[in-house]
Amino acid sequence: MKPSRRSFLTGAAAAGVGSVAATVAKGQTAPDPAITELQDWQVYLGDGVDAAPYGMPSKHESHVVRRTVEWLTADNVSSINFTPLHELDGIITPNGVCFERHHGGAAEIDPAEHRLMINGLVDKELVFTMEDLMRFPRENHVYFLECAANTGMEWAGAQLNGCQFTHGMIHNVMYTGIPLKLLLAEAGLKTNAKWILPEGADASAMTRSIPIEKALDDCLVAFKMNGEALRTEQGYPVRLVVPGWEGNMWVKWLRRIEVGDEPWHHREETSKYTDLLEDGTARRFTWEMDAKSVITNPSPQAPLTHGPGYTVLTGVAWSGRGTIPRVDVTLDGGKNWHQARMSGPSLNKSMHRFYFEFEWDGKPLLLQSRAHDSTGYVQPTKNQLREWRGENSIYHNNGIQTWYVNEKGEAENVEIS
Repeated sequence: MKPSRRSFLTGAAAAGVGSVAATVAKGQTAPDPAITELQDWQVYLGDGVDAAPYGMPSKHESHVVRRTVEWLTADNVSSINFTPLHELDGIITPNGVCFERHHGGAAEIDPAEHRLMINGLVDKELVFTMEDLMRFPRENHVYFLECAANTGMEWAGAQLNGCQFTHGMIHNVMYTGIPLKLLLAEAGLKTNAKWILPEGADASAMTRSIPIEKALDDCLVAFKMNGEALRTEQGYPVRLVVPGWEGNMWVKWLRRIEVGDEPWHHREETSKYTDLLEDGTARRFTWEMDAKSVITNPSPQAPLTHGPGYTVLTGVAWSGRGTIPRVDVTLDGGKNWHQARMSGPSLNKSMHRFYFEFEWDGKPLLLQSRAHDSTGYVQPTKNQLREWRGENSIYHNNGIQTWYVNEKGEAENVEIS
């Protein structure tokens, strides 16, 4: 199915000649004005270097934005919007389109007035200003952040028609921050310290219980993403980073960390962010995000418009347990699988970009991707997940996604029975 480099180049050259021939054959005497006529941008001076002190995308990319689904929540204060995955490439999500999830709206905090307190089972309770935090050693790491409810609407069947809406509760950025273990060491942990409780400064006072082993492993207290200060909606001036674990634990607008000897069993880990099983029991503390992938192009928001011929399929894969050494794709709903081409850095607990090039014959396609992570885990089908956990949950759906592409290149969210 994968075309050779030689056939691609030959096809491209033939297409160029064919377009000229087609113009002559149709009796069109006027050449393409996009080639022969001077355009405005060729004859008029553009804006100077200081016209936009903070750079913005081209106006022709104004459609590349986060989007929400209004009927998902009662209001937009405790709500979510979605990353436009189908408009992106590579593995880094631009700061301006990283999805938002708020429980009490985005807090607008003056960093000069912000404080981070560590209390509880510590030798000395501490309060840090932002200036204090800037004096600690810092690290840079690229991690994905995925909401546990990402793809949650799909448990009961194909629902939302677009990978932005089915899989867009995720982003992947470089965080700059202080290893949490350094701040905890500064306070000194008592021998019975087993858990921490990070708390946000927003109106919802978000809290989650985190085992001390994770806190001392790879958690960061981050103040920058992709090199610039956190955006307000991403927790400015400081947030917690909990690599590979569900996004609700990455407490934004971080104001306090309490150290204790047992979990607190607060709202977000009892009535919310648990997995209700078929028998009525709940899976709790299901922190790690399992291996997952999605084809971003083609997809419902990114149809095939070029017609039959050489086609580039692409998508992203990730795992909360490591890296993604391999992704398989199928064009026929799982009858035949092909190994995709991985491209870009392979970083721990980060997005991975994959591609698969093929000659499309213009017939319908059933597109799927299947991720393999570095632990040997293989992404399951939706039916396998339902057999294991039923259909009561809205969290931790990492099942294989299917797009149906018709003869016109239009794509739709479907399931294969």
